[in-house]
Amino acid sequence: RNVFRRAALAAALAAGVFAAQGPAHAWEPTKPVEFVVPAGTGGGADQMARFLQGVVAKHNLMKQPFVVVNKSGGAGAEGFLEVKGAKGDPHKIIITLSNLFTTPLATGVPFNWKDLTPVAMLALDEFVLWVNAEKPYKTVKDYVDAAKAGGLKMAGTGSKQEDQIITVALEKTVGKKMTYVPFKGGGDVAVQLVGKHVDSTVNNPIEAIAHWRSGALRPLCVFDAKPMPYPTKVTATMSWQDIPTCKSAGLDVEYVMLRGIFMPAGVGQDVVDFYIDLFKKVRELPEWKKYTEDAAFNTTFMTGKDYVEWVTKAEATHRQLMQEAGFLAK
Repeated sequence: RNVFRRAALAAALAAGVFAAQGPAHAWEPTKPVEFVVPAGTGGGADQMARFLQGVVAKHNLMKQPFVVVNKSGGAGAEGFLEVKGAKGDPHKIIITLSNLFTTPLATGVPFNWKDLTPVAMLALDEFVLWVNAEKPYKTVKDYVDAAKAGGLKMAGTGSKQEDQIITVALEKTVGKKMTYVPFKGGGDVAVQLVGKHVDSTVNNPIEAIAHWRSGALRPLCVFDAKPMPYPTKVTATMSWQDIPTCKSAGLDVEYVMLRGIFMPAGVGQDVVDFYIDLFKKVRELPEWKKYTEDAAFNTTFMTGKDYVEWVTKAEATHRQLMQEAGFLAK
């Protein structure tokens, strides 16, 4: 009988051990997960998706791999429509940028973020006003005075998207039109400014940091409510934290861009929870800390109701900005 009692006790202890470890996830991917990027290769969303693909594989955070697929057609509409059409597919996620709002508003394509399932805000990407370091604009005031005199050229990615929306907001604040010159991606935009073919850009930090470090570009201000929280020097004299907000420097324009994850409609909460948990694990990694610091991201993380409220507000802001700019589809 003692043998039985010992066996029963061992079984009970084992059960207790498993209970203490917590239940395994109710759901996990059973095949590779398609990670859709509604933009071209090399831009901020693509870089983030490929970074996530790499660290998830390296740390074995998921039994199945992420497969990154770029679907940039129609200013990202191709990617959004694909995920909209994949109702109930738990093996498909999409990373978003502001084209989540701008593409349907500008083109009238039959898509809205409410056609998807919100998973998590991973970060917010900053926009910085950059000028060529050899130009005489040392401060925001110098730049605003030059803009008021007229004739400035602004380079940006695409038309009727973030960069041009910020440019229109700048024009309204300054009271003078600029010439907006669209290019394919943030990398091209930075090169145009380095070559002095344009007077300014509103590139994301990650797109311009190499040229800032080399001394070719100068940052004037960041379009956020508060300075970026990174004190490590990027150049001999300046860190991201040293760049003033545009508002504090007398240019009343604010704009940040979502780096968030969505899924098709009709997936279960257990599926959403799996991905939320996965991205929480990524956020604990030293690689994430380094990556977000290098790119000077605003690392706000949101899920659930908070995330839905943020996206709802952001959509309303984009509608207003685009209406004022005359960018809404007729």
